[in-house]
Amino acid sequence: MKIIIPMAGIGKRMRPHTLTIPKPLIPVAGKPIVQHLVESLIHSFDTLPDEIAFITGNFGEESEKKLLDISHNLGIKGNIYYQHQALGTAHAILCAEASLTGNVIVAFADTLFKAGFKIDTQKDSIIWTHKVADPSSFGVVTTDDNHKITRFVEKPKDFVSDEAIIGIYYFKDGDNLRKELQFLVDNNQMKSGEYQLTDALENMMNKNIGFYTQQVDEWLDCGNKDATVYTNQRILELLKETKLIADTALLKNSVVKPPCYIGENVLIEDAVIGPHVSIGKNTHIKNSIITNSIIQEDSLITDANLDNSMIGNHVEYKGKLYELSIGDYTTFC
Repeated sequence: MKIIIPMAGIGKRMRPHTLTIPKPLIPVAGKPIVQHLVESLIHSFDTLPDEIAFITGNFGEESEKKLLDISHNLGIKGNIYYQHQALGTAHAILCAEASLTGNVIVAFADTLFKAGFKIDTQKDSIIWTHKVADPSSFGVVTTDDNHKITRFVEKPKDFVSDEAIIGIYYFKDGDNLRKELQFLVDNNQMKSGEYQLTDALENMMNKNIGFYTQQVDEWLDCGNKDATVYTNQRILELLKETKLIADTALLKNSVVKPPCYIGENVLIEDAVIGPHVSIGKNTHIKNSIITNSIIQEDSLITDANLDNSMIGNHVEYKGKLYELSIGDYTTFC
């Protein structure tokens, strides 16, 4: 089994945080988004995957090292591929063509989920889905009584299904997927200037490849600040029975309302933290009240009253009641 993770987008909706770090490496509940994704996928397998292929957009050596460290620490081989032009989802996956062999999972990096199933690797293909209230904003599928997909519909104006594709796919034959993606490129089959994965899926289904759905229990998005803060909240709730406060964290005259993640060497003085707050290593928080927020590493927060906020790395902030989204290396007084 190989995991293919396209993540070459520049993350415009998450700026200013993505000006200095790719979105999949932004931490929620103490780990990068992409690490949560990989760990959740591993729980769906009977055996450890052979490889994780990260498809990036030239994020630099430091980011690439972090990605390879994630795979290495999980005991899995890691590879880096590059998508130099934003030419769509099918093109992005094809950039990892050397890894498109055997059993393959394709998982887009801003999709987190909670699921209790194991993958039936004997099926031709499985697509992760989740029922949504407003299907008009998503790609959806229709299925028969055996959960076999009968139709793909992109952002339907009229109701056809509420079963949305969340961006995770299993293919029994990665070589066949590669050939179908290459066919789109070789024949210049583009929509709005991009090669779309859905077109390859439809071509495969027309050749009697069987596609089936498996529904996840919960689908979490990290597409923008509010969604990411909410995802942080949900993951903390899911992890609340585990150890979330580092032994080296120091609390002075402070209260932590769980669940909260507090990283290594964090100092909290005269403050009330939580619930649903994640604080990265080496951050100092003083004389503050903080709820439902993500604060990254090496920052100094003083006299703050924050809720529903994201604070980057190396930030100095002293202020009043705000709802904030502050990027790295900011001073706000």
